[in-house]
Amino acid sequence: MTTTESTSVPAASKQQVKPWGSPSIATPTLLRECGGAREFSSYMLYALIAGVPYVLKRMFGFSLGTYLVLAAILALPIGGLSLLAHSWIVRTPTDQEGALPNQPLETYMTILDKELKNKYHGNVKIPMEEFFERYFDGDIDLTGDALEIFEKRYDWAFFPITINVAKFFLLQWIPELLWHSKKQDETQVRDHYDRGDDFYAAFLGDRMVYTSGLIGDASKRETLEELQDNKLRDVCERMQMRPGDRHLDLGCGWGTLVAYAAKNYGTQSVGVTLGRNQTKFGNERARLWGVADKASLLCMDYRDTPRRPRYNRITCLEMAEHVGVRKFQEFLLQVRDMLEDDGLFYLQIAGLRGAWQYEDFSWGLFMAKYIFPGADASCPLNWVVAQLESAGFEVRSVDTIGVHYSATLSRWYENWMANRDQIVKSYGKRWFRIWEIFLAWSIIIARQGSSTCYQILAHKNRNSFDRGSLVRAPLGYGMPSGSI
Repeated sequence: MTTTESTSVPAASKQQVKPWGSPSIATPTLLRECGGAREFSSYMLYALIAGVPYVLKRMFGFSLGTYLVLAAILALPIGGLSLLAHSWIVRTPTDQEGALPNQPLETYMTILDKELKNKYHGNVKIPMEEFFERYFDGDIDLTGDALEIFEKRYDWAFFPITINVAKFFLLQWIPELLWHSKKQDETQVRDHYDRGDDFYAAFLGDRMVYTSGLIGDASKRETLEELQDNKLRDVCERMQMRPGDRHLDLGCGWGTLVAYAAKNYGTQSVGVTLGRNQTKFGNERARLWGVADKASLLCMDYRDTPRRPRYNRITCLEMAEHVGVRKFQEFLLQVRDMLEDDGLFYLQIAGLRGAWQYEDFSWGLFMAKYIFPGADASCPLNWVVAQLESAGFEVRSVDTIGVHYSATLSRWYENWMANRDQIVKSYGKRWFRIWEIFLAWSIIIARQGSSTCYQILAHKNRNSFDRGSLVRAPLGYGMPSGSI
């Protein structure tokens, strides 16, 4: 049975879960926690890092200096092997909210490869990495809707660090993290975003915005266009955009924010992207919207952005992840140099939770391999804030919008599935399946907090900055709420 069919997971396997807080957000059908930071003992890791070299020192009579060098050399391999072993041993915590459906693997998928079928069948769970690789290769078909099946993923999969995951991490992810040259970034971005505008329009819709939207009315199910319009308006209002403001959007994608700000707020907006197709699309959109004299896109690396004259407003929505950990501080210093002393900087950046679980690793490395190669600066919030402060910024406000991202992703998923035939015809079944799993899995990942997105408003940390200009009324101000 293929993904074109929509057979549902049997009702008997469904766990009763109270409705989620908004109809805009897909309600989970099975709530589970994965093993991870809570079960992993840092003290045991430190003991191994110190103890293994000490045992070798005693066995071979090494000096103290040799022991210290050996401990430094072996620290990373010991840590990696400890995580790898732990991921296979500790699968899920015991304090779960509900029981698994315990349905056989065949309830969720049909394994076509005989050798693989002999290995995984009945109640034998398949490692998630092996599942999606073999699904992309055509060795597995799903028995129903991918999102519904992924809601039950803990019934048929687990999330160990496999040999293939470890190889990708060591041989591709780490070298990319350490390098991040202009050529590397250009190759990755153009291979990804110049695939074809029709590919992205198949799930992004008319707005062509590849970043999280925002729920405006939590009492109803808003459309994708409403979610994105809410976000565009929110960004411009947070940034207090005014006519004549010099606005720079770094990593502008198809330029929708650039054209929107120019049209609705009268800004002089310029966007920077490495995507050739995006540049062409964005400049044409500015022309169609009648703001070609106020909005334009430049096809270039962010490092080559014209720095003078300075900008009053700088925005960067979900591009900074691609800058990379090693280049992040350099990037922020460049932004600070391009920003007027009384200007505002808006950073919207995807991040990972500090209290990690093994599913987070599995999803993150899947994303790095197939969806956003080179986007290694998706980090916990404390790291991002520390980087901003070190670069001379004061963080004015932070909002976590992961659940809004889940709502956005669900609309993208619906669009993608509706355009299945078109995508398979133009790009093949493999590309369709990669994005099918990306969107379905990410709806859940963003909803449960494995990955999230932060809206950060910042400005230069100067004594002369008018902080009073950013004062906002407290929530509920002016409402009758009793007295003390």
